[in-house]
Amino acid sequence: MLATLLSATVVGLDGRVIRVEVDVAGGLPGFTIVGLADAALQEARERVRGAIRNAGFVHPPRRITVNLAPAEQRKAGASLDLAIAMGILLGSEQVRAGPGRIGLIGELSLGGEVRAVPGILPMAAALARRGLRRVVVPDVVEAEAGLAAGIEAIGVATLRDAVEVVRRRSVRRTVMLPPRVDLGVDSAAPAATPATVPAPVRRPGSPLDVADLAEVRGQMEARRGLEFALAGGHGLLLVGPPGSGKTLLARTIPGLLPPLGDAEALAATIVASVAGDSPRELVRQAPVRAPHHTLSYAAMVGGGPRMSPGEVTLADNRVDGCI
Repeated sequence: MLATLLSATVVGLDGRVIRVEVDVAGGLPGFTIVGLADAALQEARERVRGAIRNAGFVHPPRRITVNLAPAEQRKAGASLDLAIAMGILLGSEQVRAGPGRIGLIGELSLGGEVRAVPGILPMAAALARRGLRRVVVPDVVEAEAGLAAGIEAIGVATLRDAVEVVRRRSVRRTVMLPPRVDLGVDSAAPAATPATVPAPVRRPGSPLDVADLAEVRGQMEARRGLEFALAGGHGLLLVGPPGSGKTLLARTIPGLLPPLGDAEALAATIVASVAGDSPRELVRQAPVRAPHHTLSYAAMVGGGPRMSPGEVTLADNRVDGCI
């Protein structure tokens, strides 16, 4: 029997919808994944097999073929584990799905737990643009997925919980955290009113709690130059002997920056999501990146097999400097 589900993966900073087709047919037992899957996805065969057994279901001793469409696009990561496992359960008729479409995103452990993956926000937004209204995600990143407009995020902890959601026997209603954002809108659209913009959060250990410009004594020219540079978005180079106050001045930068606008906050939140930070709300305060001067080229510009963001990307709409 053939089962078809929708999931998603991340390419760079963009979410891409993946159509997971699972065919459970007669013949010699086997498990094949096609569609340009990377090593992590090929290893999903063992994760899915163990998760299905330990969740109380039966891994069918039949020929299982999983096709990840579009076939010409390379897929990476473990975000398709949950959809593959659900496709096997549907194809072997151990589970019957209720009406309506639903997306599934998540990594599976051998014990059947659903684990978080980086980039939940852009993946949920990609499914919303495809027309889906519900998506099953790991419960630890439910709030992050809820930031995407037009889709309801349902958090689950185990594969059995996801099965219950697909059966529509026990759907846990979730409370969305405002504000929700539409990743498909034009960046030139009118911004939200100031009343909808939350105030910056002072997190313990952040540079915002370390120093304030009022704490700096003297250095009037440096303080004036710092204010002009931040107001105009210019580059700034602090030069001076040790102990003259360069680091202290740099640590005052977060307190001088205004909250990020809607478009900037959305871009910063997407980057944080892909980097694995799992934000629970829009990133409104511009943090400061402080890479070491011995940073490698790859760590600075990002890239690699999975297009991981580097310091340049992490500093988008923010402040990047060597301290």
